[in-house]
Amino acid sequence: MSETFNRIKSIGFTYAGCWKPSDAGPALELTDLATARNVLYAFVVDEDLMYVGKTIQSLRSRMAGYKTPGLTQSTNIKNHAKIRDALAEGKRVDLYVLPDNGLLYYGGFHVNLAAGLEDSLVKQLTPAWNGGQKESPTETLVPVQPV
Repeated sequence: MSETFNRIKSIGFTYAGCWKPSDAGPALELTDLATARNVLYAFVVDEDLMYVGKTIQSLRSRMAGYKTPGLTQSTNIKNHAKIRDALAEGKRVDLYVLPDNGLLYYGGFHVNLAAGLEDSLVKQLTPAWNGGQKESPTETLVPVQPV
C-alpha cells in the first residue's frame, strides 16, 4: 500500500466503490455513498493514489461524467481513458471519498471541506493523473501594475 494512499485513508477517505471493465467501457459499482454530495474523491489503482477531485454533485452524478465524458470535458476524457487502460491491464481501480460532515465553520460560515482540502492534497501528494497546477494555500497574490 502506497504512502499517499495511507495518508488519504488516515484523514477519513473511505471506500465508495470500484470501476469494472465492460464491453461498453468502464462500469462503476458504488456503495451507499453514491448519493453523497460535497465530497473529495480519489481514484486508487492497485492501492496507489492516482487522482483527487471534488464535487458538489452527488458522487453518482460526478462519476457519470467519467463513465461517458462529453466531447469538451477534457478531465473526464483523460481520466476515462486512464481508468479504461488500468482495467485493461488487469489492475483494480477503486473509488474513495471524504464526505463533508457539515460541522466545519469559520466565523459562522460553513467551510466546504472538499474545496478547502483539494488543492493542498494535490500539491503535497502529487497524484499522477492530476495534471494541472493548483494554487498553493501559502502563495500570496501579487497585484498587477496598471499599464
